Amino acid sequence: MFSWLGTDDRRRKDPEVFQTVSEGLKKLYKTKLLPLEEHYKFHEFHSPALEDADFDNKPMVLLVGQYSTGKTTFIRYLLEQDFPGMRIGPEPTTDSFIAVMQGDVEGIVPGNALVVDPKKPFRKLNAFGNAFLNRFVCAQLPNPVLESISVIDTPGILSGEKQRISRGYDFAAVLEWFAERVDRIILLFDAHKLDISDEFSEVIKALKNHEDKMRVVLNKADQIETQQLMRVYGALMWSLGKIVNTPEVIRVYIGSFWSHPLLIPDNRKLFEAEEQDLFRDIQSLPRNAALRKLNDLIKRARLAKVHAYIISSLKKEMPSVFGKDNKKKELVNNLGEIYARIEREHQISPGDFPNLRKMQDQLQSQDFSKFQPLKSKLLETVEDMLANDIAQLMVLVRQEESQRPTQMVKGGAFEGTLHGPFGHGYGEGAGEGIDDAEWVVARDKPMYDEIFYTLSPVDGKITGANAKKEMVRSKLPNTVLGKIWKLADIDKDGMLDDEEFALANHLIKVKLEGHELPNELPSHLLPPSKRKITE
Repeated sequence: MFSWLGTDDRRRKDPEVFQTVSEGLKKLYKTKLLPLEEHYKFHEFHSPALEDADFDNKPMVLLVGQYSTGKTTFIRYLLEQDFPGMRIGPEPTTDSFIAVMQGDVEGIVPGNALVVDPKKPFRKLNAFGNAFLNRFVCAQLPNPVLESISVIDTPGILSGEKQRISRGYDFAAVLEWFAERVDRIILLFDAHKLDISDEFSEVIKALKNHEDKMRVVLNKADQIETQQLMRVYGALMWSLGKIVNTPEVIRVYIGSFWSHPLLIPDNRKLFEAEEQDLFRDIQSLPRNAALRKLNDLIKRARLAKVHAYIISSLKKEMPSVFGKDNKKKELVNNLGEIYARIEREHQISPGDFPNLRKMQDQLQSQDFSKFQPLKSKLLETVEDMLANDIAQLMVLVRQEESQRPTQMVKGGAFEGTLHGPFGHGYGEGAGEGIDDAEWVVARDKPMYDEIFYTLSPVDGKITGANAKKEMVRSKLPNTVLGKIWKLADIDKDGMLDDEEFALANHLIKVKLEGHELPNELPSHLLPPSKRKITE
């Protein structure tokens, strides 16, 4: 008779089956999280409803910085190509938000047309009105880099209250909207002017809940001497520490991100290493995009749950007939106590609650009588989603990653250091002597031979025990020395001849100079007498 109860119970316990992560996220959001958001007016307080394009779009990189820090130049450097609407100069040139995206033909799509396109993830930006939409465009062009990512260029931030007021729209709120949807936020600083203006400070605080997406670039670092650069880096970290209140230090990349000659080339190797690290970070975005979207949905679901408890608590406290206005003022003033009570009753982390001051401001204009009481079924559905469906999607994320392990950003500046002698680390460390006709180890072999003949060789070879006595003098860990032994013992007989011993010492030198060891011995390091063996 009550068989439908069993069916419903079974449906709750068994997570849904999805073919792709994107499809799963869309379905979970629409069927399980969106009803809770709509019931408690989540979209009026926090963030507009998500659409299909939010789950399907390519990873996006948001560039933020004060004027003349090189944001537009940075994009041009990545693409190795001009894009429509691009203007570069020492004065504030970019006065618009420009979404640089892949397109079959070059062109510009204005903001008002952009927010009605269902294939673009910008439809909800119409809430910021014409003042913003007149300052928002999409630059489309065919470019291999844009096949994997999109880049958002933002207006340069100026100091002073006048600049903030003259925009005509809430600049920090727009950036916060983008921050929720992008995969990486890059804050650019000019090594010559590190002052963080009031508006920039406000912007960084608006990005507070997205520290995991934030990276910092100290640009134009080739224009100052090494000693000054060290001081500038320290000053930047100190300034950021006062604004970004996190126990972890934000990753700062130092370099000169444009295609002009370095003014002071002393730190070339540092800039190259930093650029490679940043490029690797950006290149990983397509591979981690599904996981980022899943993570953002979980964050959103946790906030939506807390919001539901707050709204239902306010509704419960409101009188049914008289004294509504006075009670509303009292509840808004005592919102901190309501937060504390909800935290105790439902065992919710304080970090899941929305900003108290901001929530109080938003509640001033709301009609509390239209708030809804607590509806347990909606909350249970979201709990079920977090407990069961998300776990299944995590497995699917790993499967998709394993099927597309090489998915990364290609083209533009990302190709510049992949091939030929200008690749990062080419001709250094284990790569030293790669283009030489002579075996590179032969340069120091006479010195290594002197040591070799003191280790009692028998039939031209020394035992592993004798080799170990000499190799441990380097003070390298056994794990490293074990790897060096494996690379140097080419004929795998557990002994070393004079060439293998010289090779082992060369690899020790490579490691002591701070370079990484190769997993397999490069062909140019093979001793001349052993090259036939490997062939």
